[in-house]
Amino acid sequence: MGFDMNAFRLDGKVAWVTGAAYGIGFGIAEALAKAGARIAFNCRDQKHLETALSDYAARGIDARGYLCDVSDEAAVADLVKRIEADLGTIDILVNNAGIIKRIPMCEMRREDFQQVIDIDLVAPFICAKAVIPGMIAKGHGKIINVCSMMSELGRETVSAYAAAKGGLKMLTRNICSEFGEKNIQCNGLGPGYIATPQTAPLRERQPDGSRHPFDQFIVAKTPAARWGDVEDLMGPAVFLASDASNFVNGHVLYVDGGILAYIGKQP
Repeated sequence: MGFDMNAFRLDGKVAWVTGAAYGIGFGIAEALAKAGARIAFNCRDQKHLETALSDYAARGIDARGYLCDVSDEAAVADLVKRIEADLGTIDILVNNAGIIKRIPMCEMRREDFQQVIDIDLVAPFICAKAVIPGMIAKGHGKIINVCSMMSELGRETVSAYAAAKGGLKMLTRNICSEFGEKNIQCNGLGPGYIATPQTAPLRERQPDGSRHPFDQFIVAKTPAARWGDVEDLMGPAVFLASDASNFVNGHVLYVDGGILAYIGKQP
């Protein structure tokens, strides 16, 4: 039996990408749309929502946007009903929404730690829980959790983020374990350091023309010797959302230019 390249297509599928008003989430949603999916996204800010709808339209994408705090279980349940009414049963969930707070651990308030856990770990649990029954009824489903290199590594000032992303890796594996026989595949997508407007200050040239110290650090630690682009995540996201990955489950696909494979250059 030959391989059909149409296995990578998402025609007729409904994809919900959380926090996809800009950045990595927007890029993933754009890729899924180009592969044929119908896109629903949410964010928490009306201005960001309106800007995103204009940005999607400019790319020729008829995305449906909604206001929702994904850490609010009742709000998520209501949103899933609205998406189902507008577009149909959700075939693909991308848990992309997340925050990071760079605060030394002993200076971090419990409330700040808890907020990161709620958005980066509890919210994916809430969203997955809300869509899985529909996926079971339909006979298939794809869940992609946006993990991080901090699912594997620690670094100064990101204790809450690393704890959440490490937990998200294990939630990914557990969803696979619990619902694999229902033909639901749950995998993680682990971006490396990606060049976005949010990381632009870390890549600004210094007054003497040299690289920003953090920029130097990342480039030296990356075998590819560069930051990633949002486009680098598009193909992997489509793969994990498509029938081409139907026997891939509980896996985290790191798109990091090789950082996790590399010990670094000898001084």
